[in-house]
Amino acid sequence: MFKHLSDLRELVARAASPKKLVLAVSQDSFSLNALHEAYHAGLILPILVGDREETFHIINEKEYDFEGVEFIDEASPEKCVEIAVRKVNRGEADILMKGKVPTPVLLKGVLNKEWGLRSGSLLSHLAFFEVPTYHKLIAVTDVAMNIAPSLKDKIAIIENSVKYLNDLGIEKPKVAVLGAIEMVNESMQATTDAALLSKMNQRDQIKNCLIDGPLAFDNAVSFESAHHKNIKSEVAGDTDLLLMPDIEVGNVLYKSLVFFAQAKVASVILGASAPIVLTSRSDSEESKFNSILLAALAK
Repeated sequence: MFKHLSDLRELVARAASPKKLVLAVSQDSFSLNALHEAYHAGLILPILVGDREETFHIINEKEYDFEGVEFIDEASPEKCVEIAVRKVNRGEADILMKGKVPTPVLLKGVLNKEWGLRSGSLLSHLAFFEVPTYHKLIAVTDVAMNIAPSLKDKIAIIENSVKYLNDLGIEKPKVAVLGAIEMVNESMQATTDAALLSKMNQRDQIKNCLIDGPLAFDNAVSFESAHHKNIKSEVAGDTDLLLMPDIEVGNVLYKSLVFFAQAKVASVILGASAPIVLTSRSDSEESKFNSILLAALAK
């Protein structure tokens, strides 16, 4: 597993040619800043779809150089999303990015039955964190898309994430299924789901990874904690991917890592026919830039 998010930049730079990214509702200064940096580093080819007056006001004010970049003038956010999604659907762009548009509006376009980006898989959110106190990047799923995932949903979420990690070159990522305790308790659904997921992995029903759970957060990320509790596990203390029991736990962990642990973060939406950059309004410009890198590495 990589140690720094900056390592991902080198992987993107090795690509034969930069991927095309379409920004839906382009009048967003944070998105434009991240996109401008990626464009001038030769990592991405942007397509801007949005209100011309508002977009170019930001571009001129910030003195960005988007000369030669395709721009489509459209004031309606819903129409911008449709234009952007259709471009990806037709293969004219490789990545969709959310600009100044509400997430439900973007996802409505993504899930459109006629021209959307449905693939038959569950959409899920994957975030990578660079935490100063952890020995490698750690991935977390799902903190933004699936509110209370069922066992079936958790299988799909793991499969989306594991495929991405495999594509990065991590052949057998270690997956920790989180719960409040390490023992199976029939009154705690997260622990029973974790046990089932672990057994399914042992029986090769979930492939290309190593799953253990239930594991409490401390045991998942600390060898010392696992040792003190006499937990014998190949995953404990060396986790590559943390599976959240629900979106509330995931959201709290995400923001705790960013605001308390000063972690750097990047995220991507998986499960559609193309990767989607869908960052939070509170995410930094650096996070948006790193999220573009993640999306560019999706296969």
